Amino acid sequence: MGQREPVLVPEVSQSRIEVRQGFTGANLLLYGAVVDPDAGRAGLNASSGYDIVVVLKGPTEPIRLREKRRIAGIWMNAGSSDFRSAPSFFAVASSRPVEEIVDARTAAIYELGTHFIQLSPTGQIEREEQSRFTRGLVELRERQGLYKQNTGGVRISEGVLYQALITLPSNVTTGNYTAETFAIADGRVLASATADIEVVKAGLEGRVVYASQRWSLFYGLGAVALSLSMGWVAGRSFGRS
Repeated sequence: MGQREPVLVPEVSQSRIEVRQGFTGANLLLYGAVVDPDAGRAGLNASSGYDIVVVLKGPTEPIRLREKRRIAGIWMNAGSSDFRSAPSFFAVASSRPVEEIVDARTAAIYELGTHFIQLSPTGQIEREEQSRFTRGLVELRERQGLYKQNTGGVRISEGVLYQALITLPSNVTTGNYTAETFAIADGRVLASATADIEVVKAGLEGRVVYASQRWSLFYGLGAVALSLSMGWVAGRSFGRS
């Protein structure tokens, strides 16, 4: 009878993160255990050589990246590239460097790193130029704190327990996030599991967003009416001075 693969049991410290006025970011703890059906096998990172990689992805969105060049002393748009489904947030934490855990092909399949994000570019563009725009997008979002990779960011204890801390910045996009955890040994993904996290606006901002989505027509008419009334009040005030 062959060995059975391990089973991942993932948990998150918060399945719902509320973004209120003055939101400065949040720390998300992803933790869990690897259950090995074969009691005789060693646990995580022991003689079996298990490693853990956690990938947290935010909702995808289309984006156009523009390149600026200095032409005749003036900074101008020199080119652009469209991406159909770039994740708004992407973070990877691993028990050791990913290149020591899997080969580049496996890392690309499971997106185990910022260099392996599947960005789905569109349009007719040379491969070399497309690669340059892709690197540019990743570097831009790394500077914004929206793409990050933490080598050694997963801590394994007692041979079967793991935990990783990922920080969400204040400029994080609201929506549904997925945290996918992978148990890897000998360069092969043995088990994976997904946990869901919801990032939502709360407080007054949340109510405004809810109203705009639930009653979009009345919300739009109200916004126009408010704009016109404020313009009228401003005009009357300046007219009297």
